Amino acid sequence: MDRNPSPPLPSPDQDGEEGAGGDCIGSTVYSKHWLFGVLSGLIQIVNPENTKSSSDDEEQQMELDEEMENEICRVWDMSMDEDVALFLQEFNAPDIFMGVLAKSKCPRLREICVGILGNMACFQEICVSISSDKNLGQVLLHCLYDSDPPTLLETSRLLLTCLSQTEVASVWVERIREYPAIYDSICFIMSSSTNVDLLVKVGEVVDKLFDLDEKLMLEWIKNGAVQPLDPPQEDSEEQPVFKIVPCVLEAAKQVRSENPEGLDVYMHILQLLTTVDDGIQAIVQCPDTGKDTWNLLFDLVCHEFCQSDDPPIILQEQKTVLASVYSVLSAIYASRAEQEYLKIEEDLPLIDSLIRVLQNMEHCQKKPENSVDSNTEETKKSDLTQDDFHLKILKDISCEFLSNIFQVLTKETVAQGLKEGQLSKEKCSCAFQNLLPFYSPVIEDFLKILHEVDKTLADDLEKSFPSLKAQT
Repeated sequence: MDRNPSPPLPSPDQDGEEGAGGDCIGSTVYSKHWLFGVLSGLIQIVNPENTKSSSDDEEQQMELDEEMENEICRVWDMSMDEDVALFLQEFNAPDIFMGVLAKSKCPRLREICVGILGNMACFQEICVSISSDKNLGQVLLHCLYDSDPPTLLETSRLLLTCLSQTEVASVWVERIREYPAIYDSICFIMSSSTNVDLLVKVGEVVDKLFDLDEKLMLEWIKNGAVQPLDPPQEDSEEQPVFKIVPCVLEAAKQVRSENPEGLDVYMHILQLLTTVDDGIQAIVQCPDTGKDTWNLLFDLVCHEFCQSDDPPIILQEQKTVLASVYSVLSAIYASRAEQEYLKIEEDLPLIDSLIRVLQNMEHCQKKPENSVDSNTEETKKSDLTQDDFHLKILKDISCEFLSNIFQVLTKETVAQGLKEGQLSKEKCSCAFQNLLPFYSPVIEDFLKILHEVDKTLADDLEKSFPSLKAQT
């Protein structure tokens, strides 16, 4: 479970509680009486009976008593148990937490309360109940305006949990659409935070939102002129205008070295953007943004992912992120004539990268030998089917991109590729094997150029692929 570590769970006999009979919550050893006490203490924190009129009281609200923190952290741990979560729901604990979030200025307390709600939302019945409470939903979304990274992390985790439940996902999408300032808050986090855990979780929320609702994605692509509702920084002189692509790129650069899974998420966000014309334009229309995107992705595939000294099996770990990166590069490459930053000399490194991926793919698709038993065999078969599905997506994207590059190769580039090894007989054979028969015209045009540069190699390739000779 994604959350901050908490103190140890309380023992069943702690504080001399009643025996395990009627005081236990469901089938657990946790005490109802003890939990009531903690929740009552929370109510007192938010609504103290003896309100002090001094400024010292306001300062004290920023800190959480150590004993109270330990106890509420135990509740955080306990809320991972379904019986405890259901009991908290029956006791209207979400209303108490909502009061804390609406009134408390203590960052740690707010973080813990959102974290408990996040644990509770993992259970479908409770998730539906939390999601149907409009007031609670509004308070939780306002937590995205918080300046405390741990609170933002727990809020993002809770949102992702709810967005992953098909019964309530649309409720949250519509709710988020009602608050344009959420866009600014999320963009601010992506563009300025150095907290990798937070960036990954926020990225997962954005990825899920875009995957669920293309209309919202289009709104965020075009965002900038919309007047924010209830902005998070009312005292700022001027609100910055955030554009989605630069913010995604900044977050990707931040998570790149520390969290490969997080980089995968941000590459998929970029891929989702390229599924609509406005998204592609958001990337390529501004030269600086287009160049920044291209340079980052080019560096990933040519100098980081699936390198010549990596074992072929590395492709299994990188197949989804490579599919996203190649897809975005291909979309940018399609507008090559308009983009001055796309250099001809970068074609050969891309060809080398794409062919290496296709070569490694052949190794990954070999069937495992000598299964131990039938259960293991069935498991491997299921996993292999899933792997084959993702590898097929990567293959289709790689082949389309490779064919696009082959179409613009000049005689000079082919000669250079032969000299430097990117277009050796082995690599050309791999390219032909994967591009045929769907991209036959592209291969035929390439062969015409190759005949002028290296007739012997061209003839050898034609002999290896008789279907080409039959068509000429």
